[in-house]
Formats: sequence, C-alpha cells, structure tokens
Amino acid sequence: MNKELHIISFNVPFPANYGGVVDVFYRLVALHSLGIKIHLHCFVYVRGEQDELNKYCASVNYYPREIGHKAISMHLPYIVASRRNQCLIDNLLKDEHPILMDGVHCTYPLSDERFNKRKIFVRLHNVEYQYYRDLCKSATSPFRKLYYWNESRLLRKYESELANKAHFLGITENDNEVYRKEFGCKNIDLLSVFLPNWEMSCSEGMGTYCLYQGDLSVDANEKAVIWLLKDVFMKIKLPLVIAGQNPSEKLIELAHEQSHSCMVENPSEKEMQDMIAKAHINVIPSFTNTGMKVKLLNALINGKHCVANKATLEGSNLENYCHQADTKEAFQVSIVELFERSFTLDEKNKRLNTMSNLFNNTSNAQKLANLIWEA
Repeated sequence: MNKELHIISFNVPFPANYGGVVDVFYRLVALHSLGIKIHLHCFVYVRGEQDELNKYCASVNYYPREIGHKAISMHLPYIVASRRNQCLIDNLLKDEHPILMDGVHCTYPLSDERFNKRKIFVRLHNVEYQYYRDLCKSATSPFRKLYYWNESRLLRKYESELANKAHFLGITENDNEVYRKEFGCKNIDLLSVFLPNWEMSCSEGMGTYCLYQGDLSVDANEKAVIWLLKDVFMKIKLPLVIAGQNPSEKLIELAHEQSHSCMVENPSEKEMQDMIAKAHINVIPSFTNTGMKVKLLNALINGKHCVANKATLEGSNLENYCHQADTKEAFQVSIVELFERSFTLDEKNKRLNTMSNLFNNTSNAQKLANLIWEA
C-alpha cells in the first residue's frame, strides 16, 4: 500500500540547528527512508524556503505565520492563534491522508469539525503550559513575564481541551503522565526524539575546557548562562566556553568580563560539534523540566563528562550517564573533581548501548508508521 502522510511543522525544519526542528527534520528523513510519501506544511516567520526539504518530501507548502497584534486572541494561545491558516486547512481537506501535527502549535485544524473522523497524531515537544510557566519564572523583562504568564494560562486550558481530540506522541514518559493524569488523555504513546546520524564519537582522555551550548536567545537558557558565570565559575575560575545562537549584548559582555570565560556566537554545526568533542565537561543546568534536551543527548553522544541538574535529566532515563548537581556548590564540586579526571573507555561503552537503542531513528520511524497505519 502506498503510504502518504501530511506533516505540519511549527517552523521550517531546516537547517536543523536547534532542539525542536532537529526532531522534525530527522523524522522526515527517517520516514522518507521507509518509502513514505510526505506532504510537508510549514510556517514561515524567520526562515525562508529550503530546497533541502524537497529531497525527503513529495510536496512542501509554506504558510506565513501571523505575528504581533493580528495573532492575539482572548481564547487561543499565541503559538496556536498565530498559525491559523485557511489555505492550510483547504490543502489538508483535499484528501484523506493521515496528519501529523508537530507541536501543540500546529493543532488549530482540530477545532474544525471536518477533521473529526480524520486520523490525526500530535507530536508533543513539551507540556507547553509548564514550559511557558518556567519561561515566565526565568524572564527578567516585565513584558515578557506577562506574555509567558498569559500564554501558560491559555495553554493549560487549551491542552486540557485538546487532550482527547487526537492520538498523542510524547517525547518523555513524564510529559505523557501529565497528559494522562492532569488532562485525562486516553490515547498517548512514547516516541523518542529523532537525532542526526551521530556516531558515538565521544573519545576517552582529557578535554581542555567546560562548555555550555544552546539557543541563547531563549530566556531560560540566558538565565542558565548567567547563573553559571556568576554563581558557579566566578569562584572556581576554570575555563568556560559559552556557545550558541543569538546571545544578547548583555550576555556577550558578561561572558567576556572574566579571563576564564568566553562566548562563541552563532557557531556552525561543524564548529559546535568540534567544541563539544574538545570540551572536558559539558555543563547543562536547566530551568525548564519538560521535553527532552537535545543538547544533553548531543553531549552524551559526542562529548565527555556531563554535569546536569534534575530539571535537565528528569524523564530522560539518562541519569546514570551524567553527574547530577542541583546547587551551585554541587556544580562546583563536580566540575573541580571531574576536570582532573580522565573520561574512560568504560564510561563511553556504558553510554553506547543505551543511546543506540533509545535513539534509533529507523526503529522509531517504524514504530511511528505502525501507529499510524496499523492502529
């Protein structure tokens, strides 16, 4: 049987250079390798059209995302209201193929009763209301704080009403449990994050610095960097490299205030992977505890020692492969101790089996295909 699938992506999923779009893009690649004909629909608001997507999709449709006051709704979360698009709905109604909606962001068509009998799946990237609640706690701007608070309020109601309108695919068991227990969701499965074709390249021995990497334009990540610079490394003064997308001027200045820390702005994918490989310790504190942190997976596959807090590790099943620390003092003790300790072949091998089994794109794509066409 010729299998065709609509996928709605919250953003143009290439280049795959941050967590959410990594999952989308490499899932496209894996489904394509199974012979599935994909009709991709994606929203444009920063990125433009990408020829690379045509390699894996039978068709690619682009829709403008509304921004600013035009997308403000009293009842819908902004991330949903800004992706309302009649052309998208019309395109989806041209056939009866199953639909995979990437993120709560893309679920507006579920409000249309014409989709009531359609086979629809929603990929959860987070419990969104919790994610925005955590962003509210991290934000320093009063305007952003108010926006995140209101978005979290609207999302909680929206996710609760959404929870039995589709088949859900959570990224961690913790997120699935919230949907089951808090929202009464009866149709939800675990589907691991899809990753680049990383070989287990972490090498034993010694690295030369500590590294924090991530999307630095996100308030929670900026807060993590400021905490590392001011509360952790100010005392121990070991070399720290901060690397990531779009840091603020404030963050750049702070990273260069001390001689033991520096900032690498907007590195290429190759540069980022090289920095992860050469670091001795990847430090990964987080102030949000939903979803799966792709930077954690990248560090475990391509890096040496990892020090992370509970919020980073929660629901990942990877606690045994990291050094957990939940206070600045615990981070300092772990970092100082590990900085003198070689990363061993035994530690690498312990990670190998778990990571290759949990994050196998081919088997996870087959699991998804079975859920869609054999349910």
